[in-house]
Amino acid sequence: MHLLITAAGLGKRMGSARNKLLLSLLGKPLLTWTLLAAESSEKICWIGIIGKPYDFPSFQEIITNLSVTKPVELIQGGKTRQQSVYNGLQALSIEAQKILIHDGARCLATPKLFDRCADELLTCHGLITAVPVKDTIKVVDKHKFIKNTPNRSQLWAAQTPQGFDVKLLKKCHEKGRICNWEVTDDSALFEKCQLPVKIMEGEETNLKVTTPTDLKIAEYILKNNLGIS
Repeated sequence: MHLLITAAGLGKRMGSARNKLLLSLLGKPLLTWTLLAAESSEKICWIGIIGKPYDFPSFQEIITNLSVTKPVELIQGGKTRQQSVYNGLQALSIEAQKILIHDGARCLATPKLFDRCADELLTCHGLITAVPVKDTIKVVDKHKFIKNTPNRSQLWAAQTPQGFDVKLLKKCHEKGRICNWEVTDDSALFEKCQLPVKIMEGEETNLKVTTPTDLKIAEYILKNNLGIS
């Protein structure tokens, strides 16, 4: 299974002037923890990291320090996540038939999650990991008055990894470019092309590190996972 890691973003909401994946979590860059999980996965055979060229020396240092045994390719990202994934798809070798796409900021994803996704992707053309929504969700108007309350039982919070058939996803991206679609994840492109996307239950601890508070929560979870008091 091939894996693309999106790592081209900045840390604005983190209050950082640098790529948040280079910020420290228990003494290691966030990207390190994502790569450790990918390296330990039994199914992943190739890793592509999509980022900005000025971050490549730092990424390469992380890869070298980890002594990653799987092939790793650094791929130049675009202005948006959508453009970055498009670039990543173009970098895949011809034998890549299925692809997992993972947000590098979700640095607590486990090797088991990657492996479950890889196995499930053999049975479908598209899937995302997600968790059932626990909170009551309110839909509001521009003045912040409640318009309605959707049925919580039908709501899931999307995560990554997301997985797809490579040929189909490439076609969806090409159509998106032609139609000027702007989406926040690849499953939305599948949906716009009327292709089915399966939900696979993710991990509650697979949070996206976006703010300083998220970083503190991630540290707590990681310490608990590693048995550190």
